Amino acid sequence: MKILLADDDAALRKVIQFKLRQRGYDVTATADGEEALSVLRHGRYDLLLSDMKMPKLNGLDLLKQARKVQPDIKVILMTAYAAIPQAVEAVKLGAFDYLTKPFDNDQLFVTIEKAVKFKQLENENKLLKEQLSGVGPAKQMVGVSPSFKQLLSLIEKVAPTDATILITGESGTGKELVARTLHRQSNRKESEFVAVNCAAIPRELLESELFGHVRGAFTGAVKDKKGKFELADGGTLFLDEISELSIELQAKLLRAIQERVIEPVGSERRIEIDVRLLAATNVNLRDRVASGGFREDLFYRLNVIPLQVPPLRERREDIAPLVRTFLERFAPGTPISVPANLMTVLKEHSWPGNIRELENLMERMTILRKSDELTFADLPADFRMTEKQEPANRATGRSEHVSLYENEIQLIIEALEKFGWNRTKAAAYLRVPRHILIYRMKKFGIYHDKEI
Repeated sequence: MKILLADDDAALRKVIQFKLRQRGYDVTATADGEEALSVLRHGRYDLLLSDMKMPKLNGLDLLKQARKVQPDIKVILMTAYAAIPQAVEAVKLGAFDYLTKPFDNDQLFVTIEKAVKFKQLENENKLLKEQLSGVGPAKQMVGVSPSFKQLLSLIEKVAPTDATILITGESGTGKELVARTLHRQSNRKESEFVAVNCAAIPRELLESELFGHVRGAFTGAVKDKKGKFELADGGTLFLDEISELSIELQAKLLRAIQERVIEPVGSERRIEIDVRLLAATNVNLRDRVASGGFREDLFYRLNVIPLQVPPLRERREDIAPLVRTFLERFAPGTPISVPANLMTVLKEHSWPGNIRELENLMERMTILRKSDELTFADLPADFRMTEKQEPANRATGRSEHVSLYENEIQLIIEALEKFGWNRTKAAAYLRVPRHILIYRMKKFGIYHDKEI
């Protein structure tokens, strides 16, 4: 807990600072309001403990300015008895509480501990809300590449509107995260974000899932049920893998978009809805339209603003920050390092599974790592053997489009695994002196518990 103390009484300031530090608080002391405001502009603080009457900038003005600089900071004002009405007014303006001088240690500690607990509760509630919405710190969009920055710029422009958006991109690129980011930056952010994976629900149940049903509408419909459209009323509805909708259901979806009304299955009651629709697909809907598998009118209704999410192989600059983000998520508080040569291999990988593949790899390596520095030995043996990789050379079984650097690493690992990590036998197999093999292993960071 970081506390900023502002009081022009040097003796009292030193006493309060000493007492709070004894209780384990990180305290920065300033002599007036202007100095305190300058400190606030250059660092984050959880609590401001300020005298009401100070030169240059009094406590009330400091309160107003502090809450502009750091809106979530808690402010406790210290005031003389005669200024209590002014302190009450300060509470109305956003101060957490006030202390009347002179106060004893217990009053000081109790008031601060109340503010601390309140701050902690606020942080926990904020984190819980972010986790429930799927856009907390662990689910933020991460990247530095030009294509990623361009995507973020488009999101910022279209998020505040109610325009329907079609998000396209390969599997694993983070289309749902884009949708959640659009919702979080929209005017509907305080309302529900409802996600539906159209491919994960049996086609015969998808209409009921989207529009709801009434009791008796079909076998098993024992009570009325609200659909996703109704649950998302006032908020955002995200339809993932929209290409999997049947032609019949596409017609009903088009009507819901155009007329802003739905009819639950088995009911003739029309329900008005106010929903912002986002859709996503990993297939080319124009090709589906051409082949008759997707309605052209629905396509144009969905494709008001298209957002293309680039694959990871086209934004390799983002791999390093993504790796750091995942390591922090899977091993919070543990500084795990990735040597440069291993990071180079990660950057050169084709990533057919995109960000989802990288996330899964980092989770696996974090759990099974042998130390807090990842090495090539932590990589799974089948790391490069993916279904969507470039066709392998029949003679070698290896991909034709990988670097010499990457192939050399793979050859060494394969040889070591072939002979149970016996370096002498592996060196003979590779037709190099043993000391050369050991040198290359050290260079590439290749280690294993079974090394001989």
